[in-house]
Amino acid sequence: MADSESAPRKMTHQRKQQLKSLMLNKAREDLKREAEQKAEEKKNVLNKRIEPMADLGSMSQQELMDLCRELHAKIDKVDEARYEIEGKVKKNDTEIEELNQKIFDLRGKFKRPPLRRVRMSADQMLRALLGSKHKVTMDLRSNLKSSKNEGKK
Repeated sequence: MADSESAPRKMTHQRKQQLKSLMLNKAREDLKREAEQKAEEKKNVLNKRIEPMADLGSMSQQELMDLCRELHAKIDKVDEARYEIEGKVKKNDTEIEELNQKIFDLRGKFKRPPLRRVRMSADQMLRALLGSKHKVTMDLRSNLKSSKNEGKK
């Protein structure tokens, strides 16, 4: 009986499946709860930022024009802020890229760009190496040594 207590029991296939399904259900619930929480946070932030609009039907034409000017001014401010933030993000991205490059340089490891395979004949390779001015043909068969069998014929 001492041997059976010390040896670990193997889990049955049915128990494994049951535990797996319970874990998946728990993960689904967590994801759903997280999505609801994010939606609630977004709603709260938007309620803080957005002012309720006055009744547009009861406004005079001058009041509507003033409201439009005010909205255009707010749009301009937001657009300027967005433009500044985009500039900062681009600056930070380039700085990050430069720092990554310095890290690679310090390590002595360089990123090799992915090369694609290109099939080339020997003539095309020579033309690529020597340039199109040189007319070099490489007939491999003419450069092969003749065998003794051909001499007998």
